[in-house]
Amino acid sequence: MAKSRTVYVCADCGGTTPKWQGKCPHCNAWNTLEETVESSSPAAAAHRYAPLASASPVRSLSEIEARETPRQPTGLDEFDRVLGGGLVAGAVVLIGGDPGIGKSTLLLQALASMSQSANVLYVTGEESAEQVALRARRLDLQTGNVNLLAEIRLEAIQAAVSEQKPTVAVIDSIQTLYSGELSAAPGSVSQVRECAAQLTRLAKQTGIAIVMIGHVTKDGALAGPRVLEHIVDTVLYFEGDTHSSFRLVRAFKNRFGAVNELGVFAMTDRGLRGVANPSALFLSQHEQQVAGSCVMATQEGTRPLLVEIQALVDSSHAPNPRRLTVGLEGNRLAMLLAVLHRHAGVTTFDQDVFVNAVGGVRITEPAADLPVLLAIMSSLRDKPLPRGLIAFGEVGLAGEIRPAPRGQERLREAAKLGFSIALIPKANAPRQPIEGLEIWAVDRLDAALDKLR
Repeated sequence: MAKSRTVYVCADCGGTTPKWQGKCPHCNAWNTLEETVESSSPAAAAHRYAPLASASPVRSLSEIEARETPRQPTGLDEFDRVLGGGLVAGAVVLIGGDPGIGKSTLLLQALASMSQSANVLYVTGEESAEQVALRARRLDLQTGNVNLLAEIRLEAIQAAVSEQKPTVAVIDSIQTLYSGELSAAPGSVSQVRECAAQLTRLAKQTGIAIVMIGHVTKDGALAGPRVLEHIVDTVLYFEGDTHSSFRLVRAFKNRFGAVNELGVFAMTDRGLRGVANPSALFLSQHEQQVAGSCVMATQEGTRPLLVEIQALVDSSHAPNPRRLTVGLEGNRLAMLLAVLHRHAGVTTFDQDVFVNAVGGVRITEPAADLPVLLAIMSSLRDKPLPRGLIAFGEVGLAGEIRPAPRGQERLREAAKLGFSIALIPKANAPRQPIEGLEIWAVDRLDAALDKLR
């Protein structure tokens, strides 16, 4: 009979220790060790750590032929964009998001589209087969060729995948699976780590693309050990406001494509639909020009987006004026206000400053520095910026305006959407004029503000 032993597993790195400690000895994280019961069966251990049947020979890297792997389109253009063009054979994708955000709906729609030309399998561990069928019927999907398995036992899922040999398999979700080799409960650190490792090994051996849905914690991070994100090839996050119909799919890791790619969807009564022109979502429609608003051209992966930055500067009645940002980095705002004071002579020490990126988008690139300062100056002077103006550029501590990557693509996107003036770093000035777009190229912050006087 197999013996069981109690071990403590780190929720961050997945390391184990026989005794509880306040700090993980592997990654030095505090209060991350969780108690779990592990089977010490010799058969289970032999099965888990058995070597591959045929070991790969050692070869020189120069002798290996590099071939472009064909991709399987999902039928959803925005989803394909985030994946880098489609699913790669043998790839393992992990997609996480808040409950009810639309993860299962998105993948069911993708499988219904791919089933017209490929063998697909949907494994549900959270819903019954009848519930999945009701959703497919409500979305009016053609699911006649979609194979469905309602199962949470890892061994049964592996047997079904080996028998069906699908091109793509969806696991909904990885936290519901459990392996009979471990006595821990489903969703525990050891179960999630073991099930993910076994499914990844299956995908690499058979060439089946596996997409796993993952739960998230209240902080928005993927639940389970951090090693889960290291095992898979691609990590996607499904974001969105429950009060809005728009959803964003963002790539944080992708071994087969660009990271920080963004896919935009609209939730309708017929499921998720891709948004062809996402810039329209992040631009407010004002009947007339308003103070404190500046449109910036940002870059999400390979896609240029136009986002409106709004600022409100108001007199403070507290000893410590407030500095609040939504969608932007708060510490960077404090730095920009210091640069504005030092190199432009504009003081805000007695003003509350609020900055917001419209549409719920998060902007992390430093190219938002110049638009933020322009919006602040516009609000402080209560004077709207020129109509049709867009801006981008990083502001240095010495007051210089530094270039942003892919400047030409940003300018072409602005011209396509009807903007007529671009206030940009001098290093990003195009060599050839762009039709319909007047370029104001500057290299200093004071020169940029002088353009708007």
